Amino acid sequence: MNLRQLEAFAAVMSAGSITGAARLLDRSQPAVTRLIKELEASVGFTLFDRTGARVTPTSRALQLHEEVDRSLIGLGRIQERAAAIARAEERALRIAAIPALATSLVPAALTTLDRLPEQVSVRSTAAEEIIRSVLDLTIDIGLASLPIDHPGLTLHWVVDAGSVAVVKSDDPLADRPVVALSDLAERRVITMTNPYRLRRRVDRALAAAGINPARRLETNGSIYAMIAASHGLGVALVDRMTALSVPMEGVVARPIDHHIPFLWGVVTPAARPPDAAVASLIDALSDTLASTMPDMRKLDPGALHALGDAVFGPDIAEELVGGALE
Repeated sequence: MNLRQLEAFAAVMSAGSITGAARLLDRSQPAVTRLIKELEASVGFTLFDRTGARVTPTSRALQLHEEVDRSLIGLGRIQERAAAIARAEERALRIAAIPALATSLVPAALTTLDRLPEQVSVRSTAAEEIIRSVLDLTIDIGLASLPIDHPGLTLHWVVDAGSVAVVKSDDPLADRPVVALSDLAERRVITMTNPYRLRRRVDRALAAAGINPARRLETNGSIYAMIAASHGLGVALVDRMTALSVPMEGVVARPIDHHIPFLWGVVTPAARPPDAAVASLIDALSDTLASTMPDMRKLDPGALHALGDAVFGPDIAEELVGGALE
């Protein structure tokens, strides 16, 4: 396989048709068709099912596309970096963060830097993708929710932001200073889809309180959970970072009578010590957090072992501390 074949494949996946891909690549339709056939011969399986002029990606194509897309993005960054080196420009600062932080803490911290690099990239994505990107060295610094478990990462510090209940402004629970988990027994609970991060801790807290909600609404992000709550679809249990930093009309956030940890950390590649720009950003993130959200605890990774059960409870401590940091 070669680069032109991969570019043709990515273009067809993006455009949804050979004709559309040809327009994106400024090539003829027969040329794109030929590149796709050559790539199929090279990988040894069919990439698209063809029905007349329509093409539909196969399940194998969908699996391959994730890797191809990431590789092409990496190649594009190499080309950009080579051009910048030729022009004697500094390296871009590349950041990836979960949405709760990409929309709040990261831009606030960037504004406090004494010198902002000329080229800055901020990507909002899932924690798993952040970890992979840090390991791939395609980003310089990541802000991801725990657990984070890989020897190729340097975890600088961890923050426990906690969780809150978000309800529609006219919901009866909006009048209470604190929402009890027992109040959710007959309510629809809006939670995250990912079972390995905040959702896991929410489920454990509900189970410990003897609550088994019969009705649920699952979503892949706290912002979407808050939007669902604003429409009166249920009570959203979300991280406090999002609730505080993303103003939304029609909802209120209330503390919960059980502490549900929402831990996130700052990571960089272990194989590449932070340069001056990354180190400055790490300090800026810490200072911004302290000035804007002083009640959120910033923890040294090693301290989590000592805190253990007393802070998180035995099950959660094992998940967040033992699995994430050893």
